[in-house]
Amino acid sequence: MNVIIIEDEKPSARRLQRMLQKLNLEAKTMLHSVEESINWFQNNPHPDLIFLDIQLSDGLSFEIFEAVNIKSAVVFTTAYDEYALQAFKLNSIDYLLKPIDEDDLATAVKKYQDRAPQKQAVTLDFNDIKKLLINPIDREYKKRFSVKVGQHLKLINIDDIECFYSENKGTYLHTNEGRNYLLDTTLELLENELEPQTFYRINRKFFVNINAIKDMVSYSNSRLQIKLHSYKEQDVIVARERVKDFKAWLE
Repeated sequence: MNVIIIEDEKPSARRLQRMLQKLNLEAKTMLHSVEESINWFQNNPHPDLIFLDIQLSDGLSFEIFEAVNIKSAVVFTTAYDEYALQAFKLNSIDYLLKPIDEDDLATAVKKYQDRAPQKQAVTLDFNDIKKLLINPIDREYKKRFSVKVGQHLKLINIDDIECFYSENKGTYLHTNEGRNYLLDTTLELLENELEPQTFYRINRKFFVNINAIKDMVSYSNSRLQIKLHSYKEQDVIVARERVKDFKAWLE
């Protein structure tokens, strides 16, 4: 298999090269910028597989695809947070979150090898992904939700919502006034609709509003329990694997 690495941080490129060697893959070519990559693709046969960092020293790696019709499978490597990575999930692109884990790398390589005979050029809307990655703060997020109350529709402003949660296969919002309303959506879809500086998904069942947090208490197994101002129906617990990122989000 012909593999190349496009990564502007040379120590990271060398580390990935060593990790690939353990999987019996040799990445002999390593490129470090958009300009260098465009020149290389215009003058060399395209590889089977590219490991491609999103942010290069002279721009976003998507610019390479705008200049050259890439005929290779691509695995993006990125330090972007989970929210931004929704773009890749929606477009069915493989990605590895830095620092790259050996098991995750092996899984990505096997996934490629299993489907290699059906290899196709990368096809996706880079403009949509660029908008999400370049200016996530400038995106338009939901400012209100409509909920059904009997035969009526009620509008609820986003600032009046303490949390969103799932229960019994339903998705609900909980207001500052202590009311719960059923929504016609899922937490997964909400991930792209909620302003990430205000709402954080603390576990598989909850998004919480930072302005609704009343108290935080240490909980078993290195977790955190969140106390909201009015929501009392069930314990609101930050999953252990999300505690570190949650604390960073709070700041």
